[in-house]
Amino acid sequence: MHLVIKNMVCPRCIMSVEELLNNNGLQAKYIRLGEVELLKKPTKNQLEKFATDLKKVGFELLDDQKTQLIEKVKVLLIRKVQDANIGEHFSVVKYLSDHVFKDYSTISKLFSEVEGITIEKYFINLKIEKAKELIFYNEMSLGQIALELGYSSVAHLSAQFKKITGLTPTHFKKPGQMKRRTLDKI
Repeated sequence: MHLVIKNMVCPRCIMSVEELLNNNGLQAKYIRLGEVELLKKPTKNQLEKFATDLKKVGFELLDDQKTQLIEKVKVLLIRKVQDANIGEHFSVVKYLSDHVFKDYSTISKLFSEVEGITIEKYFINLKIEKAKELIFYNEMSLGQIALELGYSSVAHLSAQFKKITGLTPTHFKKPGQMKRRTLDKI
């Protein structure tokens, strides 16, 4: 049985869901960001308890196909940004079309209706949050960050960063300015 789980954005989320599955006597064939494949179908009570336990720790079991599609799009984009190997000529349209196997215009329209934001704007927000993280840890130059996140230049990254945050990346580095959001809140 395939389950779709909202708000799984990192490896710790996978560990949390795995623990909840074990606590509820459920065995997974695999657990990935946003999805779980169970070895056997759970009872109604097991599934309800699992869903309740998920909510307690900030996850949500999704059962509606449209919501599952939106979550799949989000997970794919989060994974791409977390990998931080986007490439300057990366195409969101091609990437999602290759991985979701639906017409991009259908996906895009549904995403905008449900989320109130375009897929492209969502992806930019994810990249800016990743840039904040990389700036915060101060292990890479802005040039390296721009390259990792698919920006053509530091100027392009800086302009988009300022447009989203209201701050330049340099100003963001200053004490008291580093405000970040978790990826599941974007």
